[in-house]
Amino acid sequence: MKQHFNLLPNGIAPKKLYRNLSPAQLYAKAIRYDKGAVISDKGALVLLSGEKTGRSPKDKRIVEDTASKQDIWWCDVNIKMDAHTFKINRQRAVDYFNTRTRIYVVDGYAGWDPKYRLKIRVICTRPYHALFMHNMMIRPTQEELKNFGEPDYVIYNAGEFTANQYTSFMKTKTSIDLSFEEKEFVILGTQYAGEMKKGIFSIMNYIMPKKGILSMHCSANEGDSGDVSLFFGLSGTGKTTLSADGDRHLIGDDEHCWTKDGVFNIEGGCYAKTIDLSEEKEPEIFKAIKFGTVLENVVYSPETHAVDYSDTSITQNTRAAYPIEFIDKIKFPCVGGHPQNIIFLTCDAFGVLPPVSKLTAEQAMYHFVSGYTAKIAGTEMGITEPVVAFSACFGAAFMVWHPSKYAELLAQNIQAHQANVWLLNTGWIGGGVEHGKRISLTHTRAIIDAIHDGSLANEAYQTLEVFNLQMPKACNNVPSEILNPSTFWEDKTAYFESRDTLAKLFLENFSQFESDDKLNIRQYGPNIK
Repeated sequence: MKQHFNLLPNGIAPKKLYRNLSPAQLYAKAIRYDKGAVISDKGALVLLSGEKTGRSPKDKRIVEDTASKQDIWWCDVNIKMDAHTFKINRQRAVDYFNTRTRIYVVDGYAGWDPKYRLKIRVICTRPYHALFMHNMMIRPTQEELKNFGEPDYVIYNAGEFTANQYTSFMKTKTSIDLSFEEKEFVILGTQYAGEMKKGIFSIMNYIMPKKGILSMHCSANEGDSGDVSLFFGLSGTGKTTLSADGDRHLIGDDEHCWTKDGVFNIEGGCYAKTIDLSEEKEPEIFKAIKFGTVLENVVYSPETHAVDYSDTSITQNTRAAYPIEFIDKIKFPCVGGHPQNIIFLTCDAFGVLPPVSKLTAEQAMYHFVSGYTAKIAGTEMGITEPVVAFSACFGAAFMVWHPSKYAELLAQNIQAHQANVWLLNTGWIGGGVEHGKRISLTHTRAIIDAIHDGSLANEAYQTLEVFNLQMPKACNNVPSEILNPSTFWEDKTAYFESRDTLAKLFLENFSQFESDDKLNIRQYGPNIK
């Protein structure tokens, strides 16, 4: 006798339970039950995430348990909570599920390499969240789904229901809680879909390094000759945009692992920022927005349902979530060889760093651990303009181990496979936020092209003082005058002041890592006389 799927082992028994519905079925549910859901003129499903339109990193907590407490980097991005409070929040989510008429389940994989993939189960109440995770996880075949068995981790997304802020460890009505012992992830008080995908990334960021595998907050693509490039950077620095290159095959836009065999994508989809999106500037992403895509928090015409990507009245963090196969040119399955080029993307709000510089292996370690950038408006709650930030490993919010763990693994891989490492400034040039201008996407793409065709490595170089960065004197299709910030700034005195200010911020930030600087990489950072 055929057994029907249920969630009774999880304590959940809704009237109606839907597992792995098709996009068309989820569209129908969303239009009927998700308040404000509409279909855009391109066929995408348009929804609102509610009050929270970005991640809530200050509400993310990890359970301190006996198995993992010695491994975790306890800090303001990995906040402790006890097992008792976690169980209270989990039960709160379960109780809420049991008040709902309809519950949606999505089963999928994290990791394209079968040797390392995890089975993930998502339990949620909104069709929009189900479609989002259908897009973002690796989708099982019908045969794989039939034999899926028990998941490795379960995500309880009860984001429509709030946490009890008077419970121990709670400070707000939002709580995002991870237990490695229970292998569960609980979301309360936020409906922002990105919390689910980043929850999976946090899980992989703990498990993979434990196996000697580097987990990375980066995008990746591959040329026709098989050459692989990695793009590290926080949201808003260009990971998704620059890796979606019509001349190369996309491996993934956000999260990867580097094993002894090469790299693999963790996800089955892409989560692209859509602010000021245009077919001219980002054709691959623009074309990917069609039936099956989730458009989050965008503004559209009530008459035509055409989306206005320049309208930020809801949030600047407008997003599109789509299966990776919606990009015309991808590497499928989403795995590649060992990278030949590693590109660190930084959005420099000071306008001090050059558009591109070539790093030594030692400098690569320093800038990887530092993770300098500017947080762009809308990526986190409360961010309305560029804010200078240092995010270790270009993704500290998702790192579970101490940054030195990931840095050491990266150093080993760079050395073993002789990868070139580049630092690209996708932020301001000729001045800071107030007086400079953001480097054009056209010029950044030209720099990337010169990296990939090998011409940039063969250019003559000059040194940027204090930061000791090697800058090319020329680059195909890029004005030579913008390549050296010390000469491109009109106000030289202001440049020197900004340079020294930024250098001091680098040094101050790195001081937190000096006690764990086993590789002695501090010396490869800025040097103020």
